[in-house]
Order: sequence, then C-alpha cells, then structure tokens
Amino acid sequence: MPTTPAQAPSGPDPRRWLALVAVALSALVISFDMTILNVALPTLASQLRATTGQQQWIVDSYTVVFAAAMLPAGLIGDRFGRRRTLTAGLGLFALASAVGMLADSPGTVVAARGAMGLAGALVMPMSLAVIPGLFPAAEQRRATAVLSTALAAGAPLGPLIGGFLLQHLWWGSVFAINIPLTLVGIVACVLLLPETRNPAAPRLDLLGAALGAGGLAALTFGIIEVPERGWADPLVLGMLGGSLAALTALVLRSRRQRDPMLDLALLADPAFRWSAVAATLVSLVLFGAFFVLPLYFQSVLGADAFGTGLRMMPMMLGLMVAAKLSDRLVARTGPRTVITLGLALLAAALLLGSRTGVSDGYGLAAVWLVLLGLGMGLALITAQASAMLTLPPARAGVGSGLLQTLRQVGGAIGVAVFGSLLSGSYRGALEISAFPADAVHQAEQSVVAADAVAATTGDQALATAAHTAYVHGMTVVLLAAGVIAALSAVLVALRMPAAEAHPAAAGGAGPEDGAGTGVEAGAADTVGGGAGSAAGRLSGNAAAPAADHR
Repeated sequence: MPTTPAQAPSGPDPRRWLALVAVALSALVISFDMTILNVALPTLASQLRATTGQQQWIVDSYTVVFAAAMLPAGLIGDRFGRRRTLTAGLGLFALASAVGMLADSPGTVVAARGAMGLAGALVMPMSLAVIPGLFPAAEQRRATAVLSTALAAGAPLGPLIGGFLLQHLWWGSVFAINIPLTLVGIVACVLLLPETRNPAAPRLDLLGAALGAGGLAALTFGIIEVPERGWADPLVLGMLGGSLAALTALVLRSRRQRDPMLDLALLADPAFRWSAVAATLVSLVLFGAFFVLPLYFQSVLGADAFGTGLRMMPMMLGLMVAAKLSDRLVARTGPRTVITLGLALLAAALLLGSRTGVSDGYGLAAVWLVLLGLGMGLALITAQASAMLTLPPARAGVGSGLLQTLRQVGGAIGVAVFGSLLSGSYRGALEISAFPADAVHQAEQSVVAADAVAATTGDQALATAAHTAYVHGMTVVLLAAGVIAALSAVLVALRMPAAEAHPAAAGGAGPEDGAGTGVEAGAADTVGGGAGSAAGRLSGNAAAPAADHR
C-alpha cells in the first residue's frame, strides 16, 4: 500500500533553536571526549598498570571503530530514523562511559573506548543530518555555524575539563562526566527533535558494511601505526594492503548496486565533490597544529593539561568570528571564495607558526591560533554546508556519512604524515651525543621522555637540547602544513564551481522525511575525530616512555 508523504510544516518550528542546543550538546560530548582522555592517560596507566601497547589501544580503539562505523551509520539513520539513531548513539555512549568509569583492567577500558567509538559514529553524522528537518533553508547555514562552533570547542575543552576533574576527583571522572551530559542530550532530543527518515532507503548491505568497516579500520590502524613503526613495517604494509583490497571490493560492489551504502554517484556532482575535497584537506592540514601544539605547551612552555586547554582558547575566538561572518560572506561572494579565503588564512597561520623560536613564549602562538580558528571556521563551515546542500533530503544520512568518512581518512593521513615528519625532524635535530648512551636512547623516543630523564638525573642541559629539537620539528611540521594549505587554496580556487547548486531545495523530501525545506547542513565534526585522534596518539606516545622508565 503506498505511503502518503508527510506534509511540510506550515512554518518553522518555534523550538528549533532550543533543539539545536540539544544537538550541539550531544555532539559536543562526543567531541571533547576525544581529547579529554589525553589528560587522564598517564594516571589511568599508573592505576591500572597498563603497558605501552595497552595505552596505545586505549587511545586508538576509539579512532579505529569510529572511522569503521561511519559509513553504515549514515545509512542506518536514513532508514530507521535520524533522531532514533542519534539518541541510540547517545545511549550507547553513556553505557560505555559507565563501563569505563568502573573499569578495573586495561582491557575493559579498551573495550569501553571501542564502544564509545561506535556510539560516536552514530552521533556525528546524525547531528549533521537532522539540521534540514529543523530549519528553513534561509537559516540552515547560520544553524550550521552555531553547531560547528560548539563542536570545535571540544578540542580545547577536553584538556581543560579533564585537567580540572583530575585535580579534584579520580581518573574515572573523565568517563563519569559523559553520563549526565548524554542523558540530558537524549531527553532534549526526544522532546525537541522531529523524526526524519527515508523509508525508501535500502536495507543494510551486510557484506558491504563488513568490507567498508574492515577496510576503513585497517586503513586507520595502519596509518596510526606509521609514526611509530615506519612505512616499511610488515604490520603497517599488511594493514594498508588489506585496506586497499577491502575498499576496492566495496567500490566494485557499490557500482553494481542501485542504492549502495557507499554512494559514489554523490561525488559526480562537482559542488559536492570539491566541497568534500576542501573539507578533507582542511582536516589534513589542521593536524599541523593539533599534532604539535599540546607537547609544545606542556614540555617546552611548561604548562599542565589545564593550562594547555586555556592556551588553545584563542582558536575559539577566531572560530566564533568565522561562524558569525561565514553566512554573510557566502551570500556576497559565493562558497568558493570563502573556502579559498579560509584555506589561505590557515596557510598564513601555519606559516607564521613555523617562525616560532625556542625563546618566543606563548605570545606568537596566541596570534596565529586566532588566525587558525578564523581560517578553519570559514573553510570548514562553508565546505561542509555547501556539500550537504547538493544532497536530496532522503540521502542526508548517507551523504553526511560519506563526508565525515572522507574527513576521518584525511585526518588519519595527517596523523601519519605529520607524525613521521615530527619524529624524524626531532631526532635529526637532537644534539645529545655527549650524554650517556642510555639517556640518548630514551631522549630520542620523545621530548616527554627526555624531560623525564632530565628530571631524574637533574641534567637540565638534556631537557634544553630536547626542547630545541622539538621546536625545530614543530616548525618543520607547521611549514609543511602551511604549504599544503596554500596549495589547497589554489586548487579550490581553480577547480571548485563558482556557483552553488541547490537541487535539494527544489526536490521534495521523500516519504516521511521531514526535511521539506531543502538541505544545507554544515560542519558536524569541525574538529571531532581528527583532532582528538591526533592529540590522543600524542598522549599515548608521550605516556609510553614514562611508563617504560618507571
């Protein structure tokens, strides 16, 4: 029996902005949890007697599962309901957080973090996909900017909140804080969000989901291991080779299906394709800053975790300015110009940061962090909003899942590229040959390990040499990231269509799909998995030498 399409609402929901707060809160919890563990990892490792490998898995299990589940999560939301998927993800996140809070072994924490990664994969694409059902087209970019700003706050808020909790409570509090916040998010989403779905969405392709999840998990894990193991390591090569085989099989399978989970036809639209490329490039180059700054603040400048979060706050100033300006700038100049400007500002910020010297202090970093936030906001908010605008409402979940998957892959590549570059540059600039062989070996592992040795032996010259080498490595990374950002700006300016198409706004919503006013959602993962995984990996690596030396 045919289904009668749901009638479009007579006017905007008067509670829509309050509902947006609920969505932003839900995604913010996921966002800051990606970096909050960085602060607790050394304490957690000490309390649970976690080995170096277990510490790394506590960090990486979240990232690997998060990337692997993103594609099927988008299809699940389209088929079974985006609000339902969002609230289910929040419920799973709260449950997994409770397990982590009560854990008494490293293995339990790893399992809890993996479940939290699955929950995050359900929440992130859906926080993007529910925007069209809440807001008329004229307000969607503004709503996107609000959501993007809230999500980007997660990166600096994680260390800030984690540092505060650890000063006053036990290590499990970094998990416990998720529970009341997610419960509030669930209640608010149930009461305020309309349900939107696409009953015509295809059934979940179990084989396709397995190929996608396995391929993305192997790709992410392999890339994460590159900075530690090197590109020629058998495990890395095996993971990358297996990933290539699985994802190739998924692509071939998807091309034969009418409604595939991996809808490559979306990339045929130049506006979606180049907006997605721009968002992915932004994710990649941002690791130039997110990968190097935490250790610079903590080891070289001597800040604690809470102080590191405070020192990241100038980025939020730039981001808030971008959120306020992006809508107006797009209306006047078009998305291509705004994305190009954002990438150019990112390049300027990173290149300015590459001029940092050992004795410069925090002042220079505060200046270029403002520029970084401004460029990130202009490029990322506009790129993701423009990409989603090209999608029909019925494909909002699948489209946002594909977009976030591309961003996650870009971030993972950033981890490998900048991690390897930082490690090689640091070791190459480290001048400590006059020190004992054991001290040299430990100091070569990381600047944190060098600080630990210097603190034990009382030899400040070793710490000074390590700080000098680290700043050198940091400037090399920032220079490389700045050049990539500048080239990305040129690429987008030359290849992205000048005008933005609006097919989704003209096309009606599918049956029971509440997004009848057109699709123009935005950045549901402005920093999200990318920054968190990089910062988490840094903490995992930083903690490892300390654990070995105890």
